[in-house]
This record gives sequence, C-alpha cells and structure tokens, in this order.
Amino acid sequence: MATTSENAAAVTTEAASKNTVTPGDEAPHLLVVDDDRRIRTLLSRYLTENGYRITIAENAASARDKLRGLAFDLIILDVMMPGESGLDLAKSLREVDDVPILMLTARAELEHRIAGLEAGVDDYLGKPFEPRELLLRVAAILRRGQPEILQTDMLQFGPFCFDMERRELLRGSDVVKLTDREKEFLAVFAKAPNETVSRLDLAGEEVSERAVDVQINRLRRKIEKDPGNPLILQTVRGIGYRLNVG
Repeated sequence: MATTSENAAAVTTEAASKNTVTPGDEAPHLLVVDDDRRIRTLLSRYLTENGYRITIAENAASARDKLRGLAFDLIILDVMMPGESGLDLAKSLREVDDVPILMLTARAELEHRIAGLEAGVDDYLGKPFEPRELLLRVAAILRRGQPEILQTDMLQFGPFCFDMERRELLRGSDVVKLTDREKEFLAVFAKAPNETVSRLDLAGEEVSERAVDVQINRLRRKIEKDPGNPLILQTVRGIGYRLNVG
C-alpha cells in the first residue's frame, strides 16, 4: 500500500486526538485491515469515537486469524497490501462468508473499481477521503444488511418503550416525564431507528444546532445509565445522533 502523506491524511489528526469512548457490546463490530500502522491507528480511533467496536489487522493473514475467532458486521479492507492483496482476500472470503466489505484503494481507475465489485465487495472508497464520507458509507452498508424493522406505534430501546402516537415514553409501567422538545426529538428518531439523524434535521426552523446538543444531553440524562458514555443515544461526530434500538 502507498504510504504517502496524502494517504495518511485519510483520517485527520484532529479527529484522532479526541477523547475515545469505548462503545458497548451491542455496537457494530468492524475489522480494519491495512498494512499502514498510522492508517490503522487513525481509523481505529476515529471509528471508535463514532460508536463502533474496532479490531485491527495488519495483513490478510492476520485478518484471517481474527475472522476465525470473532464475528464482524463489516470489514474495511485496503486493496494494496504486501503478500496477499485485499482484492484476493475479498475474493476468497466471498466463497465462505457474506460479511460486508468496504474496500479502500488509492487507485481511482474504473477497471480497479470494477475488479473490486466483481470480487464481491459492497462498496469502495478512494484515498484520500473525508472522514465523514467514511462514516456515511459504513452506515449505509450496515443499514442495507439490517432486517427490516416493522412499522408499529411502539418503539422499544433498552428498558424503554416510546409510544409514537401518544409521544409517551414508558419504562415498564412508569411514564418518563419529557419536555415537548424531547418528545419531538424521540419522534424523529423513532422514524429512523439505528440511522444517523443530522443536527439540522433535529433543529428544524426554530432551534439552533447548538441548542440541539443541549437538548440531547438533557434527554440522555433520562434514558442513559451513564449519560457521559451513552449507549442508546449515540453521537455521530460532525453529523448528528443515532438512536440504537438493538
């Protein structure tokens, strides 16, 4: 794999320097395979900060070892590695496994993108790339693999149940007191469970994006066991928030 400073900038140092919060066991588990230690470290930190559990591997052989002992929701795979390439690994994995694969490549030519898709990868991302684009592509792939959630008037998450028609939050038989704004936020999240909702969508025309963050923090104090380490209402850095419904 190329190790130029341009490729190393695929994930910003600023993003990697933020405080890391360890996601819970219910968070999607991603395997990052890249022979560049700097890229592995930056990707691991950035994705962890945005709610994903991460395991790293420095080459195809290491990736195979990890796959034998662990289950993953998605593989982020560099195409250019010494020894067995990412493309060859993807081809062999597709013969025995249907785990989604996002291919990272410095090659932008059409023939290489086609080769990756023919190998069975779900998507590709050229280097260098914006961290937000990586998050959006990962979320899109994971969303495609989720079973369809039946539309009902009740949404269950953690120990809570949200009645969308009454806009009422229940914990068991107890009603959790919510402000009108908190009810509106939960109604928006209920329409897109497990999906990222932008601050702009939450703000609408009446609320600033900064005010959205304040309201989210207040809502977390009502639904999170540890509001400082949220497992239900998670931050997607630079974009918005996601309500995990399991």
